[in-house]
Amino acid sequence: MTATTLLPAGPEPSARRRWTVLAVCCLSMFLVGLDTTAVNVGLPSIGSGLGVGTRSLEWTVDAYTIVLAALLISSGALADRFGRRRVFQCGLAVFGAASLLCALAPSVGALVAARAVQGVGASMLSPVALAIVVNAMPDPRERAQAIGVWASVFGLSMAVGPITGGALVAGFGWRSLFWINAPVVVAALVLSAVFVPESRAPRARRLDMPGQVLLTVVIAVWIGVLIEGPRIGWTVPAAFGAYATGAAATLGFIWVEFRRSEPLIDPRLFRGRSFSGAVVGATAVFVALNVTLLLNTLYLQHGRGYSALAAGTVTLPMAVGATVCAPWSGRLVGRVGPRLPLILGAVFITSGGLCLTGIEQHTSLLLLLLASLLIGVGFGFANAPLTNTAVSGLPPARAGVAGAITSTARQFGAALGIALAGAFVSGTESAGLARASRPGWLLVAACGLLLLTVALATGGRPGATGSTAPRTGRGR
Repeated sequence: MTATTLLPAGPEPSARRRWTVLAVCCLSMFLVGLDTTAVNVGLPSIGSGLGVGTRSLEWTVDAYTIVLAALLISSGALADRFGRRRVFQCGLAVFGAASLLCALAPSVGALVAARAVQGVGASMLSPVALAIVVNAMPDPRERAQAIGVWASVFGLSMAVGPITGGALVAGFGWRSLFWINAPVVVAALVLSAVFVPESRAPRARRLDMPGQVLLTVVIAVWIGVLIEGPRIGWTVPAAFGAYATGAAATLGFIWVEFRRSEPLIDPRLFRGRSFSGAVVGATAVFVALNVTLLLNTLYLQHGRGYSALAAGTVTLPMAVGATVCAPWSGRLVGRVGPRLPLILGAVFITSGGLCLTGIEQHTSLLLLLLASLLIGVGFGFANAPLTNTAVSGLPPARAGVAGAITSTARQFGAALGIALAGAFVSGTESAGLARASRPGWLLVAACGLLLLTVALATGGRPGATGSTAPRTGRGR
């Protein structure tokens, strides 16, 4: 077995070693974030190549995000128990193998299944990478800066995904979206073996299998209803059966979690205003981002006849905005706390959504670029303070759980955004895509307003984010 050490108990690693660990974790997170959004811009090419429609295309995205969202917390707990580097490397291997299966998929069914396996691997990367970073940075101020960098890289990867995906599809076809993962996975595996130390939580939590099963059902059923509702109808018996199943699973999950000694998601954590606000805010931001990406992809490629590369290029201002503002946001969090960058993020996201609530078939390209820039700036400002707030709301020994809960909120928001955006435009002819997408842009603006509410309701001082966390001894 691999020798395991606890970083806080051993000699403190040098600054160069600590920031090298951060770089390795950021590389893997860049891969996960890039894969999440790069596939969006390739959806029309995938649909053309495999002969499928919009709903099947939604499943190629949401099969990944549903599995990712459902397994993140258990993966974080497994990493705390069996070793974070070990689980991190296992996740890289699964993600890489599944990427090859995606690239070779002969049918949409095979692609959706491979994307689900990809989600299993990705679930071992996101919370575990954050836990490794938190444990490598014992100084709170340095840790806040590192979390800001980590969140910035993840946000940047989500923002640059569309243009990267567009370039790959234009140059090498849609299968290259998955082939490109292989060399990055190999590099991350080698670097993690050399530079990342092994670590575990002092006291690992037990796995909550009933909670895990119920959470998976909850996410899959509700997202599935949104994707399939336009096809089967919202009032048919099958739909009502899905509603009943989703409601029963949701209530059952809450009931089980209140009665577990070490629940998958401790409901008592949400008594903390900062922690619960961070989870709600993370969900809202990723709903807004993914609604934006899918609506832009369908509108520009189907509605206006743009190529995948041209459609991806329209999102370039989003990537620029996220790249510039995310590091700035991390520094602001360290100096003045999360409130100011959250307010800025909320204002920009709301403004970006409002720009396109009257979108037409031939809306000015300049307005599209402006909306992309505003949403990218808002995303860049919002991501780091949300991550820092949530992680600071739990004890350091439960860093894997903290990262997993916020990552679950992000990925649930991503899946929800894809499902809602698809529902808005499902069955719409190309000429009507602009008008059909208007409710989606109102939703983006509403997500910005929800983030503003979160910003005003949570603390604004550095180090204050954890002050409202529940003082229980459970699982510590």
